[in-house]
Amino acid sequence: MSTDTVATTNAATHSPANPAWFRQVLGQYPTGVCMITGRDEEGEPVGMVVGSFSSVSLNPPLVAFLPDRNSSTWARLRNAQHFCVNILGAEQEGVCRRFAGKDSQRAKFQGLQMRSSPLGSPIVGDVVAWIDCRRHIVHEAGDHDIVIGEVQHLHIEAGGLPLLFFQGGYGRFMPLSLAAPDPLGTLTTQLRSVDVARPYMEALAESLSARCIATVRLEQEIVVAASAGQSLRGTVATLVGQRFPFMPPTSTVFGAWLDDKSRAAWLAATAPSARIAECEAAAVRVRERGYSIGLISAAQREFAQAVHRLAQQRSPESGESPENDMRGLIQGLSFDPPEFDDDVARAVRLVSAPVRTRDNNVVMALTLYDFPRARNLTHAQQLVQSVCQTAAVIAEKLMP
Repeated sequence: MSTDTVATTNAATHSPANPAWFRQVLGQYPTGVCMITGRDEEGEPVGMVVGSFSSVSLNPPLVAFLPDRNSSTWARLRNAQHFCVNILGAEQEGVCRRFAGKDSQRAKFQGLQMRSSPLGSPIVGDVVAWIDCRRHIVHEAGDHDIVIGEVQHLHIEAGGLPLLFFQGGYGRFMPLSLAAPDPLGTLTTQLRSVDVARPYMEALAESLSARCIATVRLEQEIVVAASAGQSLRGTVATLVGQRFPFMPPTSTVFGAWLDDKSRAAWLAATAPSARIAECEAAAVRVRERGYSIGLISAAQREFAQAVHRLAQQRSPESGESPENDMRGLIQGLSFDPPEFDDDVARAVRLVSAPVRTRDNNVVMALTLYDFPRARNLTHAQQLVQSVCQTAAVIAEKLMP
């Protein structure tokens, strides 16, 4: 075969007119996987999987998806005045494959947990989020249509990680680290510091097979500004963006470095009156040690479950407000005991260290958790030392 023939063959193979090559190249860009649901003219539920969903406009709130014009499923939805975008979760590959198959719509929905959106379209159970839309306009675009919908209702359902399509296969987003969104600009200064910290958080979490979060204080709240690492328990909802009351014992890593007057005022406002002296003694220990530790207990397990519910945007099971419920749970936690021996070491489930400026202002706190249980005191002290050393390195990087 001549050189010219080979060149011509390669040019044809790598031409955008070659559908296989077009798909292969475009497949290098990962896309989220959504299921568009609606009801046909008979009122029957219809669902189709798309990887071409996108936000379009904030004002008015518009989104779009691009169905194949030859799709028999799209033909059943083409005249629908409403549709719902179901953002599939990382564990819903089976749902995705079911609706991408050739079975009837009735068979695809058989046994599937779902409910109706405010506009009447199906919402699939356990999706990450859903977006309920009124049909706005449809444009022709080659062999696809561009369907634009005006968002009427939307909600984060289960939270968690989305299902992705990449290079011909399905997968999940495995974040090395996440940073909190700051749409109102209230965390701008702190997030600059967190950006410096994130590579060190990632290294710490990876080296200890743990998860690490950076928290910052914003007035009377503690905000989770960034996270790094993967859970030993598999996929869990991210804590980034969650807010907790600035109160002992969980916030002692911040409160311990307040001046005496400010610390006394803080404890008087947030600690039960009968436990102020106890909380003050714990704050002194945290300042002397340079770190804070949280221990396993029934209260800690209940607190962890409540935090997980908050991260998933679900209400606590009790009838109290989320803030009051959280305050009550925090007060029952076991932190910073007077002694640090082998028994305490094996009970350690959380280690927090402050990132401090030269004048002892706590810029942020690093908290390590979800790590393998410490075998003994030496092992626990090594964990503590790793967190404290990382916090010290970050503090040095932040100093002018």
